[in-house]
Amino acid sequence: MSTRRRVVGLAAATAGTLVAGGVAAALASRRSVRRRREQSTSRDPFGSLRSEPIHVTTTDGIHLYAEVDEPDGLEGHADEPTVVFVHGYALNLDCWHFQRQYFRGRRRLVFFDQRSHGRSERSHADHATIDQLGHDLYSVLEQLVPEGPVVLVGHSMGGMSIMSLADHHPELFGDRVVGVGLVSTTAGGLKSHRVISPYLPDRVMSQVTPRFMALLARAPGLVDGARRTGSDIGFLVTSKMAFGTDVPTPYIEFVDEMLAQTPFGVIAEFFPNFDQLDQFSVLKAFEQVPTVIVCGTGDVLTSIGHSRKMASQIRGVELVEVPEAGHMVILERYEAVNAAIERMIAEAKAAESDAV
Repeated sequence: MSTRRRVVGLAAATAGTLVAGGVAAALASRRSVRRRREQSTSRDPFGSLRSEPIHVTTTDGIHLYAEVDEPDGLEGHADEPTVVFVHGYALNLDCWHFQRQYFRGRRRLVFFDQRSHGRSERSHADHATIDQLGHDLYSVLEQLVPEGPVVLVGHSMGGMSIMSLADHHPELFGDRVVGVGLVSTTAGGLKSHRVISPYLPDRVMSQVTPRFMALLARAPGLVDGARRTGSDIGFLVTSKMAFGTDVPTPYIEFVDEMLAQTPFGVIAEFFPNFDQLDQFSVLKAFEQVPTVIVCGTGDVLTSIGHSRKMASQIRGVELVEVPEAGHMVILERYEAVNAAIERMIAEAKAAESDAV
């Protein structure tokens, strides 16, 4: 076995779950994790909400997997905005389970898997960028919402996709796009290496982390083996990094499953985007429409400070701080998230009525 393969093999066992961060969390007791999982006797039907699959073709020829939920009946819905949900890094459209459950039948809803995620086609590495995700979102709007008002809701990297769309097409905001929801996201200033090891100096980790990720990416199969669905370490890291409070075990297993099903090659390709991100200049576009920013105060991935900074630069924005909730606030405190989106849509409809 080559030296490189030995190094990667050893690293994979402890660092293969970098997508959820926190290698130090792997030192906790496996016994308590297993006991907690064994005590779980129920599972929310995550992934059970389905519609007919639709494919969206992107500017570079990639096919994105999408689903559209039509409202029950047409009466009273003709002028209602279509709500487009954009998921985050290493997740898929199913992460919006509780939002889909809440709004289904009452509004037209669009969900899609971002490129290389979920059921969508794998992207060329050169196009695994936030910039390209903005173009992808525009393709989704062109093909699935060709007319009528639109509300955009993005979680984590999905929020960045919306910002990228605003960068490319600011004219849409206040015209086609009538409302925006940004959940657990940032416009820049993210130091991803702090998630992996917050106890070491920035000057060290900012150099080591990208190289370490690049090394692991040379043997993604070994890393994916270490990240297999259902591993106790994966469960533990997910529970610590995705949630801020105790949540039902099925919630953790659901997120862990989405993370583990995302190939490490995809994770490595998108990883450099986050430290390079700087989208503050486009935030002004959101002043044209009702905008709500939601974040848990216990989020260790895109901490509450990022949301506060964005809110300070968008006049008229609503900032919702969810006490103690983590990065997956859309699951952990879904009622607060749903209520915030509902208020934003109501405000958007009122603004449209006033404009008529």
